[in-house]
Amino acid sequence: MFDPVIAPSGTLLGLLQRGRGDGTLHALAAPRAEALAALNHCVLGDPRQDWRVENRSLYYARLYLDLHGGLEEIEAHLFDVEDQLDTEESRTGLALAVLGHLASYGRHDALLLLRRYAAGGASWAWALDELALRDDDAGLRTLAGPVLARFPATPEGEAALAAAVRDAYEPRPWRLWAEDPRETVGARIRAAREQGSFDRWQRQLRPTGPRPGWSVRAVLDWAQEGHERGTDLSGPAARCLVAVAAPEDRATLLDAAAGGPDGARRAALHYLAEAQDPGVLDLIECAVDDGSHAVADAAVTAYRRMPGEAAVDRARRWIRRPDALGAAAAGTLACRGGTQDSPRVLGALREIVRTQGPDAPALYPLVDGAGRLGIVCAAAVLRHVYRETASSQLRGRTATALAATDPSFATGFAVECLWDCEETTRELAALHAETGDARVADRLRRLAADPAEEAEVQTAVRNRIGPDLDLQV
Repeated sequence: MFDPVIAPSGTLLGLLQRGRGDGTLHALAAPRAEALAALNHCVLGDPRQDWRVENRSLYYARLYLDLHGGLEEIEAHLFDVEDQLDTEESRTGLALAVLGHLASYGRHDALLLLRRYAAGGASWAWALDELALRDDDAGLRTLAGPVLARFPATPEGEAALAAAVRDAYEPRPWRLWAEDPRETVGARIRAAREQGSFDRWQRQLRPTGPRPGWSVRAVLDWAQEGHERGTDLSGPAARCLVAVAAPEDRATLLDAAAGGPDGARRAALHYLAEAQDPGVLDLIECAVDDGSHAVADAAVTAYRRMPGEAAVDRARRWIRRPDALGAAAAGTLACRGGTQDSPRVLGALREIVRTQGPDAPALYPLVDGAGRLGIVCAAAVLRHVYRETASSQLRGRTATALAATDPSFATGFAVECLWDCEETTRELAALHAETGDARVADRLRRLAADPAEEAEVQTAVRNRIGPDLDLQV
């Protein structure tokens, strides 16, 4: 899947792609045809940076309802010939999830479209999971034949069926079909379930590969062998070292961390960092300066995981570095530093935004740190990140930081956040949005009454009932 092209944040399309609350508000005020075109563009071309952690489906489904949008564009996308050529779930997953939410709101056309796609589409398993949550037993029973027809009655087909039953995210359809009296349906599903259970039992008993001997040298050699095969075993090797390393082995581990072969060096650095060895910080710095790319990455990762004040003290020196170790040091101070570190964290935040933009991964801990430390003068750069980032996860964390640093948050961004695509951001807004705004009162009532809304958001809404707002729902 190609990285999505994100429109400027000041456009309707850019707002909707980001999942911002202002996207919904602007769409409802725009000409309906223009709003639906932008909405379809988002649903058919998933704009998320990481579809596994960012939410958009409920956000877009609600907008379809508000705009009384038809599903012709989604239908054409799902049943396009490309569906058989590009079988990646990322091509259709967002559209199917939107249909699932629309079905839960009572859109029968969305339910029928999901059934059709489950019967004939490439990402049928995703559609079936959506139906498992929303369809009735009768509707699911009609899909038994089309789904089982995908698996020929051959050893390979039965193995694939057993894997599909075993790995199903929502087991309800398979359990329902297992009760079917027909030999070609119920008996076949029951046999597949038994085979899946047997396969799982076999995997638990089967050795997963070579294992290290029980000595420090054997563990380091095992880590090096894995590195030569292209497998990073530094984490498992470090856990093994916890079990076998004794005080007399420290010299061996320090030598390996200072100049051993890459696989052994990575494992030794990982172990020494978790053990808070007094010499590991100097070894980490040397590994970043003179080690290979793999060793430098392992050293930075090991440092990020280090507990203790020594790591925080060293971060105050390393934060000036213009490399990955400097970014890790900034993150350490943001998460664990004191108020005396506020200028350093603010400087790192501004520098990352200036040099890497509002979507840089290094911004996550710095944004959190600005809120944790209450850096009021960071509000300006946080507002910029909030507006421009394409990541709804980062925007939500930025909103949390603004709630702690920006006095205008309650009457500004908090109001918009009530329509945000992320439930944690809506929850934050429900706690902070100024209820003197008429839009806030109406939106809180809708969230409280919406059966699709997350329980945490509704709890936050109901916490406003009383002195702040009288919600009649």
